[in-house]
Amino acid sequence: MASLVCTLQHHQDDVNWCAFSGQLLATCSGDKTLRIYNADDFSELPFSPLSGHGYSVHCCCFSSCGQFLTSCSTDATTVVWSMVTGEIEAVLEHPGRSPVRICALSPDSVHLVSGASDGTLALWDFPSKQLRRKGAVSDTTMVACSFSPCSQVFMTGSTYGDLRLWDLNMNQLHAEKNAHDLGVSCCTFAPAILSGGPVVQFLLASCGQDSHLKIWAINKFSSGAYRMQLLHTLSDHSAPVLSCAYSSDGQLLVSGSVDKTVIIYDAKNAVLLYTLSQHERYVTACSFSPTSPLIATGSMDKTVNIWKLEDGCSGNGGKSLPVESAQTSREGRAWAGRSKLLVSDWSEDDVSEWLAEEGLGGLVGKFKANNIDGTELLGLTKETLASELHIESVGLRCKLLRKVEEIKNDSVCSGIPDEFLCPITRELMREPVTAADGYSYERQAIESWINTKNRSSPMTNLPLLTTLLTPNHTLKMAIGRWKTSH
Repeated sequence: MASLVCTLQHHQDDVNWCAFSGQLLATCSGDKTLRIYNADDFSELPFSPLSGHGYSVHCCCFSSCGQFLTSCSTDATTVVWSMVTGEIEAVLEHPGRSPVRICALSPDSVHLVSGASDGTLALWDFPSKQLRRKGAVSDTTMVACSFSPCSQVFMTGSTYGDLRLWDLNMNQLHAEKNAHDLGVSCCTFAPAILSGGPVVQFLLASCGQDSHLKIWAINKFSSGAYRMQLLHTLSDHSAPVLSCAYSSDGQLLVSGSVDKTVIIYDAKNAVLLYTLSQHERYVTACSFSPTSPLIATGSMDKTVNIWKLEDGCSGNGGKSLPVESAQTSREGRAWAGRSKLLVSDWSEDDVSEWLAEEGLGGLVGKFKANNIDGTELLGLTKETLASELHIESVGLRCKLLRKVEEIKNDSVCSGIPDEFLCPITRELMREPVTAADGYSYERQAIESWINTKNRSSPMTNLPLLTTLLTPNHTLKMAIGRWKTSH
């Protein structure tokens, strides 16, 4: 479920956009200001509000490191702000001096795109703040823009209703005309890159004046050609849809509408999860926090609502698996009790009982002395058995590790959904995080992998573009619900 955490009421006019970084929330408004909040307690920072624009501020976005914020305005400028001091770092004047309606930073923070009311686009080198390329689509207003997760292409949307894919040389790679009847309002790439043989696939969500939210597959072929395919059309809103955003793990999709509602979807299955009806006027903005299960929604009622997605985990439950034992012996009853727990939840006594059942009772004393519980058991290696537990027999070490591997495999075959298992350890994840390759892993496992495998992806064996790990709160909630129901 989703619950309202707080309502921010500092803006004096319509809220046009909101954006999260890891530590901050930024909002912008028709009152010409931006406001910056601490994402932990939503207290306003000392240097907020930011007052550098002369007219309405339409959009804002953070750099990947969170140290910079960009904003664009009817005053025909895109401003770069320092999030350390609140000072202006640069003012980028749009070519032609037309009102700037949209701005977007690439995930690698190398490029910035601004789009204007006259249909022009400007591509900036973000580190140097220099103009690199210009482009245009005639007879329209640019109102939407999003970079692909690889930072090499970007999509734009316009009031004409088309979606256009561009490369960094401002070449149009694909045009999807009439993507939304009466005009596009917003578009956003999902964070993952999907690769299958010679085809690389991105997912894109777009929304528009036709009251639809659409999910597209964008396929890049080995020839360099791109093709867009419509996967889903979501028609749950009763009025134009003004904003949409993916969660940082790509599992959820949120949209805001003229019908005053916010809808949260299961993005993978295109299924409506929640409808939120707290705003009094049009919902113009929505954004997921990349580090916590929070959503910010902005509205023409001048407020920003902060919502928390509950994980569905009970405080002491969530440890059972659907395993029943018909054994009536003392040994059978002990195993039945343990089998209802994940191995990682075994106590030291559970581990001792398991050792005895597997003919390894001679190790109970060593394990007890070293406080080996289920989590420690699953993490044992030949090295730790020899150096820390001082098990000298090579045969005994190998037998123990084989038995540990068997219980790992048993857990895989016991009905645990595969997506809940870490690809590295094949164990149920407790702290799932999403890496740059788009896959989710147990935090400790992927951190160890990155430290020892020279930043390669465990799934694709390709270099990771960044070692940044994003908490996968959606997956953690799903695992929590599954554990509770089983």
